Amino acid sequence: MPVPSSDAAASRTSLREQVFTRLRTAIVDGTLEPGERLHDAELCRWLGVSRTPVREAIARLESAGLVVVKPGSSTVVSPLDHRAARDAAQVAAAMHELATRSAAPHLTVDHRQAMTAANDRFARALARDDVDAAITADDAFHRIPVEVAANQALGDTLDQVTPLLRRMERTRFASLTGRASVAQHARIVELVAAGDADGAGREARANWLTLT
Repeated sequence: MPVPSSDAAASRTSLREQVFTRLRTAIVDGTLEPGERLHDAELCRWLGVSRTPVREAIARLESAGLVVVKPGSSTVVSPLDHRAARDAAQVAAAMHELATRSAAPHLTVDHRQAMTAANDRFARALARDDVDAAITADDAFHRIPVEVAANQALGDTLDQVTPLLRRMERTRFASLTGRASVAQHARIVELVAAGDADGAGREARANWLTLT
């Protein structure tokens, strides 16, 4: 049996990731609504792929708490679960605290400027009630310390819990609670610039705990 080339293996991996990412995004942004029944054949036609990557994606989505699978019966998009989101927020808060504290000594002026620019985009998106843009900007802000921290286990944990939170944040970012995040973001950057890694970490934790 010939050994598959690395390009072929990478292509299969890329396809699996693309299918998973598209389905996860559709659930998080509400394209696939809570309680909606998912049919493999329809998903395959929509995504233009075979059944295998769809079934693999469904299994991962079930593990992430985004779908409920009843073997031999049905697959449905998970209902919004405020308790699960609260639990996920506590985990995310701890991970972002760790990421910010670890990254703070290594965040350069360029990093801080990028965080400030993301926060400015976040504020503008909130002002025009553009929830999608607000979430994108919020992701960009917090991604910088996570990437600089370069902790794979931390990143994997956030990949697992963040989609649960983003489903809930559509209501949060339309509220005064979401608008308070602008000041919290600015404070994180100020504390990093002042060399207060512990304070920046605590502020990052407080920011994510506003979801609870």
